[in-house]
Amino acid sequence: MVKRNAIVSAALAVTTIAALALSGCGSSSSGSSSSSDDKTITVAASPTPHAEILNNAVKPILEKDGYKLEVKEFTDYVQPNTATEEGEVDANYFQHKPYLDDFNKEKGTHLVSVEAVHFEPFGLYPGKTKSLDALQDGATVAVPNDATNEARALLLLQDAGLIKLKDANDIAATPKDITENPKNLQFKELEAAVVPTVINDVDIAALNGNYAIQAKFDPSKDALASEKADGLAAKTYANILVVKEGNENTAKTKELKKALNSDEVRDYINKNYKGAVLPVF
Repeated sequence: MVKRNAIVSAALAVTTIAALALSGCGSSSSGSSSSSDDKTITVAASPTPHAEILNNAVKPILEKDGYKLEVKEFTDYVQPNTATEEGEVDANYFQHKPYLDDFNKEKGTHLVSVEAVHFEPFGLYPGKTKSLDALQDGATVAVPNDATNEARALLLLQDAGLIKLKDANDIAATPKDITENPKNLQFKELEAAVVPTVINDVDIAALNGNYAIQAKFDPSKDALASEKADGLAAKTYANILVVKEGNENTAKTKELKKALNSDEVRDYINKNYKGAVLPVF
């Protein structure tokens, strides 16, 4: 009886070893499937113009080089960075450097800029009041509430002659830095993605170029005031390709950089956005 049990145990051991061997083969096969993912590049982006540029101009270039591009669209300015930090995407394309620097500082993330692509002139757009001259005392202005874009809005209001700041070139200005406000403007500070949704409830709104387009404005015609293409803003606020630190020189990052700074992308931007989006390469 003991002998028979020993034989049965030996047979079970052999079966277990065989099963483990097969399991090892399966895992190897799964590794080869993940290696095919090395040719898929995933990018988080705002719908307009970033996702449009990626899908319509960048994707065909990458396909010629053997890569598949997947674009994940986000309508806010937080999730794309979080997804990049956590490795859910390979890169993101939606923000400028001052915003990225502020985000890293506030959230403790490790994200880096690898390429500048385009500039979207920031603008003041009409809500209930259709011109800057018609603004009444106590008029309400909707502005983004993140540090860099709020400062950008205030600098533009200053350029338009509506306020004065303690430091005329302060890219970190807040409403507390306003030294003169002759029209007693009231500021409605909102998340950037929310600003275009309240346009009919405020007198004027300060909008990033992508949100202006989404709100059906034509920045070249509808803006009451906008940043100049040759000014400090264009150099400071160029929209960038961002990856997690350590991924700056991967094959995927190199392919994305090359495609985003191509003649095809430049031509696509110039043809489709009529000055609302300007290439910076």
